[in-house]
Amino acid sequence: MSTSSFDCIVIGAGIAGASASAFLSADRRVALVEAEEVAGYHATGRSAAIWILNYGPTDVQTLTGLSRGFFENPPEGFTETPIMARRPVVFLAPPDQVPQLDALLADGSGVREIGIAALREMVPALRPGYAVRAAIEQDAFDMDVASLHQGFLRQLRARGGVLALRSRAGRISRQAGLWQVDTSAGDVLRAPVLVNAAGAWGDEVAALAGKARIGLRPKRRTGVVIDPQPYLPADWPLLNDVDHSWYTRPEARTRLMVSPADETDMDPCDVQPDELDIAIAIDRMQQALDIEVRRVEHAWAGLRSFTPDRSLAIGFDADDDGFFWCLGQGGYGIQTAPAAGQLVADLVAGRDPGRAGKILALTNPSRFA
Repeated sequence: MSTSSFDCIVIGAGIAGASASAFLSADRRVALVEAEEVAGYHATGRSAAIWILNYGPTDVQTLTGLSRGFFENPPEGFTETPIMARRPVVFLAPPDQVPQLDALLADGSGVREIGIAALREMVPALRPGYAVRAAIEQDAFDMDVASLHQGFLRQLRARGGVLALRSRAGRISRQAGLWQVDTSAGDVLRAPVLVNAAGAWGDEVAALAGKARIGLRPKRRTGVVIDPQPYLPADWPLLNDVDHSWYTRPEARTRLMVSPADETDMDPCDVQPDELDIAIAIDRMQQALDIEVRRVEHAWAGLRSFTPDRSLAIGFDADDDGFFWCLGQGGYGIQTAPAAGQLVADLVAGRDPGRAGKILALTNPSRFA
């Protein structure tokens, strides 16, 4: 057994914990603790990420917008490959979703209507009659999740931080103003600040630390990959209906990823896809696209964890200035990661968070106290 002292201990090495650790490590010694053998095994490693400004509640959209500059110009040496690649997002409106489309056009940022004929030139598989109207968010982009995640971990290590894999937090206690985390690897870590970035397991980590749960709701999201022959979808936009009951996007240039946009309540676990959700994904896609599905090449599922009001929980505990919450990223964790990580570091350091300051009331964990 070894005992080590740090300025911050971060639990959970998914995108939330990795980005928070990277920004914290700029002026603090950080230990990033992960239960699995690899970082980002759960939600982060199963994310089909795309940056969409008009996605999520106000706090999410704010952090999404503030993250854009990082994706466009990451720090030197952060990654060897571009993080972003342009891909528009198209919102299809069947007859019963026209009111929702009008609301999106009225309230959305950078969203405009596109004619069905023009859309069929972009996506020749679009079935006549499925959508009566459509809108496009032109200024969206795919994100290379692996490069982004590894870039943050690389920053952490370069700044003297420690990534402790296969190190599940077994006991968390507070002694003389220091948090002590006893890990399954036999190590004891101590620090004045503990950051809970454990994703779907966030409430369990809080309970270990003697904190009240905030009511996290892990929800299963399913994805499948199909061969859309004879179509070549590499340049297609992401397609979804306005109600977001399904979506599809190109995968590896010649394939399509399809999801029923499911949100099935689950306990924290290594979640697996359900056959019914796979069938629903294909059926909803085929209502919109004339694509024969001969077989499913790959299927998977991940957990997206939401707070009760679906906004983020970022901030110190209401009764403890040493316990920091960084949870509830839902389906927004990748596109908000740079700004969210910076916000964590600013709040821990007591700095002015700048433009992110306007969302502090929305993300303050004390609203669940």
